[in-house]
Amino acid sequence: MTDRTPHRQGPVQMRRNQIPESTTDQRLLDSRGPTDWVHTDPWRVLRIQAEFIEGFGALAELGPAVSVFGSARTKPDDPMYDNAHQIAAKLCAAGYAVITGGGPGAMEAANRGASECGGVSVGLGIELPHEQGMNEWVDLGVNFRYFFVRKTMFVKYAQGFIVLPGGFGTMDELFEALTLTQTGKVTSFPIVLFGTEYWGGLVDWLRGSMLADGKVGEHDIDMLHLTDDVDEAVSWFIAQDS
Repeated sequence: MTDRTPHRQGPVQMRRNQIPESTTDQRLLDSRGPTDWVHTDPWRVLRIQAEFIEGFGALAELGPAVSVFGSARTKPDDPMYDNAHQIAAKLCAAGYAVITGGGPGAMEAANRGASECGGVSVGLGIELPHEQGMNEWVDLGVNFRYFFVRKTMFVKYAQGFIVLPGGFGTMDELFEALTLTQTGKVTSFPIVLFGTEYWGGLVDWLRGSMLADGKVGEHDIDMLHLTDDVDEAVSWFIAQDS
């Protein structure tokens, strides 16, 4: 059967034999292969610049927003799907736009909650070898080639993060925010970890290993608020953002 799933590369959409064998990030970061990178990398700076400009232009008038993260593998019958939907709806009711990675699973649930509430539902997609595509509940979507450009948008246009159970991508965004806050690159950035059973082991390890060994301070761990309650997650976030 012919694959009709589109592949997105920034604003460009491709199908079938037009789909490249590697992503833009792979070609940028892979130092192996021919030496033509010496001549092409300077030109990539212009494409990177263009991605920043496009992202800034699309989101400049967004207003107060929260980035909601969670696994693309969360199924609609998973309680976390419903939790993501409720969290986004309550954030919307409080006047916040909701930003996700634009994919399926928990991201879809959050975009749906914001869209059905009548708020601004934002998806920041990324070019991947195995295309996920933007979920149907994204009302304002931007597709990126480069992870680092996309990560800037998640932080720059959000007042903080609410993080549901997820995988490596979720962890990447979480620790990016923690590092920026710890080092003072962002001065106020509330972070909620939703799901005590899922995140509790990580927080225990941070306290029992990192903190105990003097690698972080008590106030660094206190940047995280752990809860299983939708109303508490939203109300704590709003209180910290005030």
